[in-house]
Amino acid sequence: MKFDFDARYFNPEHTLDCGQVFRFSRYRDGFLSLSADKICYVHSDGVKTVVESDDCDYFYNYFDLDRDYSEIVEKAKSYGIPLLSKSAELCRGLRILNQNREEMIYSFIISQNNNIPRIKGIISRICEGLGEKKSSPFGDYHAFPSSSAMAGADISFYRSAGAGYRDEYLCRTSARIAKEGVTRLDGLDAESLRKELLTYKGIGPKVADCVALFGFGKSQSFPVDTWVEKIYREDFKGEVKDRKKISDYFVSVFGEYSGYIQQYLFYGKRLNL
Repeated sequence: MKFDFDARYFNPEHTLDCGQVFRFSRYRDGFLSLSADKICYVHSDGVKTVVESDDCDYFYNYFDLDRDYSEIVEKAKSYGIPLLSKSAELCRGLRILNQNREEMIYSFIISQNNNIPRIKGIISRICEGLGEKKSSPFGDYHAFPSSSAMAGADISFYRSAGAGYRDEYLCRTSARIAKEGVTRLDGLDAESLRKELLTYKGIGPKVADCVALFGFGKSQSFPVDTWVEKIYREDFKGEVKDRKKISDYFVSVFGEYSGYIQQYLFYGKRLNL
């Protein structure tokens, strides 16, 4: 099964390569994208972006295709900030994904103080070691493991997967989630969710903001890393050094559009626009 979408507002490369997700790889004329226990092939000819999958409904939601991004792009450009205007125009096909919540928590615990190739490798080894092997028209793959499966693994498994000091975080947080689940977090507002996420072992402020934005759809979140600090200093002439205050500043300016604008700014800066 497959469906297509206007490529102007759905660019697979920009969407997958902007740092919000790690389980994807180049394939044929596009990408294989994995989420939870599902897989799709997504490719674009610049006019239409096509998604092929055995679960098209899942990936229609995953790529946030019910949302009108033309309004978000125009709102971003309306602020008159050069980097933001240019990024929103050239990266208008970047979409914020609706990702599996538990997968997001573990992925961003792994992401801290790490680089993307290494993050992808660690996650891949964890999936291969603990996730169910599945078949698809695009080849075999491994599902992301359940919290119970992760909690059942010894700390030495995570060490051998390359998690480093994060091995303890993965063990302790998966044990907690296996016991409690995460549905209790669904009804929390952005700030309450952030505070609750900070109680999980291995989740600091930046990871909490990423999980809130990419896993729970809290668009009022504005994750701050070294790239965003650079943007704050160079493009907004800011002088504050505390990352929480920097995040609060951006949220005060951009409100409900904060998460989208963070992605335009972050990706645009990385592309040196």
